[in-house]
Amino acid sequence: MEKNNAPEFTLPDGEGRDWSLSAHRGRIVVLLFYPGDNTPVCTAQLCSVRDHWSEYAATGAEVVGISTDTVESHRGFAEKHALPLRLLSDPNGTVSAKYGMRSWLPGRSARGIVVIDKDGNIAYKKIQPLSLFRPKDEDVLAAIRAANRTGAGQTTSPQISRS
Repeated sequence: MEKNNAPEFTLPDGEGRDWSLSAHRGRIVVLLFYPGDNTPVCTAQLCSVRDHWSEYAATGAEVVGISTDTVESHRGFAEKHALPLRLLSDPNGTVSAKYGMRSWLPGRSARGIVVIDKDGNIAYKKIQPLSLFRPKDEDVLAAIRAANRTGAGQTTSPQISRS
């Protein structure tokens, strides 16, 4: 079965520190792509992640948010809403494009979720080009748990959907 390797990248977080996917090999990583800081649906999405943070933390996954907003915007957004997850700045949309997160909004990422297994393969991917509704936490948590169950060395076809 063909593996679907997650593209490598490094982006700055809200504190200006570089975060690299390769540094998290051996751990499940969740990329939460979203169109923008301080917008109604994105705020609801990331505050819901905050409100369910103990469940996310219990999975052992590294969970990060990615948008095209600046480092400064991320810092203010995270502080304003007490967000526990790291927010990564993709100002040119390079990483969003690598992961197929194309939005109908110019200069923005689509809303999407990518779960990367411990071997660096995409285990789950859902893209919402028209980002009117936030993903349900229970769906994201189920995708993380499924990636945990496949275990190292077991390859499954990634579940990919477009809403």
